[in-house]
Amino acid sequence: MYRTHTCGELREQHAGLDVTLSGWLSNIRDKGSILFFTLRDHYGVTQVVVTDETIKEEIRNIPRESTVQLKGKVALRSDINPEMPTGKIEIIPERVITLGKCTEPLPFETASSTDTREDLRLKYRYLDLRNPHVHDNIVLRSKVIHAIRDKMTDMGFLEIQTPILTSTSPEGARDYIVPSRIHPGKFYALPQAPQQFKQLLMLSGFDRYFQIAPCFRDEDARADRTPGEFYQLDIEMAFAEQDDVFSVVETLLYDIFRMFSSYKISPPPFPRLKYRDVMKLYGSDKPDLRIPLTLTDVTEIFTASDFKPFMGRSIQAIRVKNAASAPRKLFDRLTKEISDEGAKGLVWLKAADETTLTGSAAKFFTPAETSALIKQCAAEKDDVLFVIADECDKALKFAGVLRNKLGREFNLVEPDASRFCWIVDFPMYERNEDTGETQFSHNPFSMPQGGLDALLNKDPLTIEAFQYDIVCNGIELSSGAVRNHSPEIMLEAFRIAGYSRDVVESKFPALFNAFKYGAPPHAGVAPGIDRIVMLLADESSIREVIAFPMNKNAQDPLMNAPGSVIQKQLDEAHITIKDL
Repeated sequence: MYRTHTCGELREQHAGLDVTLSGWLSNIRDKGSILFFTLRDHYGVTQVVVTDETIKEEIRNIPRESTVQLKGKVALRSDINPEMPTGKIEIIPERVITLGKCTEPLPFETASSTDTREDLRLKYRYLDLRNPHVHDNIVLRSKVIHAIRDKMTDMGFLEIQTPILTSTSPEGARDYIVPSRIHPGKFYALPQAPQQFKQLLMLSGFDRYFQIAPCFRDEDARADRTPGEFYQLDIEMAFAEQDDVFSVVETLLYDIFRMFSSYKISPPPFPRLKYRDVMKLYGSDKPDLRIPLTLTDVTEIFTASDFKPFMGRSIQAIRVKNAASAPRKLFDRLTKEISDEGAKGLVWLKAADETTLTGSAAKFFTPAETSALIKQCAAEKDDVLFVIADECDKALKFAGVLRNKLGREFNLVEPDASRFCWIVDFPMYERNEDTGETQFSHNPFSMPQGGLDALLNKDPLTIEAFQYDIVCNGIELSSGAVRNHSPEIMLEAFRIAGYSRDVVESKFPALFNAFKYGAPPHAGVAPGIDRIVMLLADESSIREVIAFPMNKNAQDPLMNAPGSVIQKQLDEAHITIKDL
């Protein structure tokens, strides 16, 4: 046998026992008369102490990160290492056998791989995953998914798998398409989400469905979004309203975060914040509630201002208490950073007293404007006002970005906390910035508040939907909605967004026709697995909790994907590649 125990198993009660261990050879310290090394496997690390000259010479000839088997005796350590679970014992080896020799120079030190360039880490991901920190993230992910499955099953949900090869549908992001060999000129699409299938399951008579679902979207990478594929906890409930979904998700997330995190957690029920309110208060529909800063709209104060940067613009201010002593270079850096984000600029003002402001633009304000600004922002001596002026939506957006920066720069972020909230009452439609046309702003399968009457008689841009997001620490974990289950409402909702009946029937034939056969009211949500684990692992990038992620350019350096295919494969799929 390769081992009698794992490298994380032995304790002081095993002293004197003959054991066999196998693992990776690492962290060699050669003192001449005595040689130390650690043996590492999936379960942990054990120290080995070598005094035998023959074995010392063998170890010196084995490259680090080779796999070895050793037979020896467990001894108590004189220098206990409290940082190691196995820190009270060590192994005195009697025999060492090389199992798999490392024959190439290491591209980086596995123990410190997170300090290496990401492209190199991903190219040698199997080495990167040997780093205990990275390894532990993947172990955590497995445990979280296992616990989620248990919780969902305990709450009466049935796990059902849905297809990977399906039809293309207009759901917001670009589809990944797959050519059909059997049907020339036809294509499958990888699902952006199992949206239609999970609704069809409710129409099929299943009551509570869930799935750890792979989703595929051809979109750009972000710190909290990976290009290509991601996983979500897909949930759907028949005969359910918004509150029913909230109850399930709050129970699940609260229990999971208590199980895998020592942070303070928002207790259920989570705060419910209206979309239009959070945009005004935080400049974002995913507010980080750990930051005690809000936006103040001061546009009205400057309607007659001669200060050119404020003229005809929406103006948002953020007050930071007792920030006047911060160095000028911090204000200059924040001004540059917010300009680099695309904002027209940033004005900062220090409150010298109840009537006086100093700073980058104070001299351009009238006494009345200064007094009104101080009063509306409730500024006190030594507070700083950060002010952004831009077009209405942009001013809110950039002020929201600035709010997060200020929270971090002035150490205002509540430490060791997971603060959840629901964002509710999203607008059903929005105006396309490029074309000016009305389009869906969220999930096209949502139920409009007010039903068909609202669609027929209200300005589409004023219609709200039964749509909701769950947010934690500024990260959107999930979108969800009460679903539209009426063919009549579905046709009118899509008509407003520019889709004819023919398009609806051709793009969503199964769902549209199924609604005609007694559809139950239903609702659902889909928290992102990767983002949940990212928060629990306290990582800033989602790629740190995915075993084999793509890089920011949607490439897999390890497997060289995407890659070329041979002409035979193209011919079988009836594909011709244009000259680029």
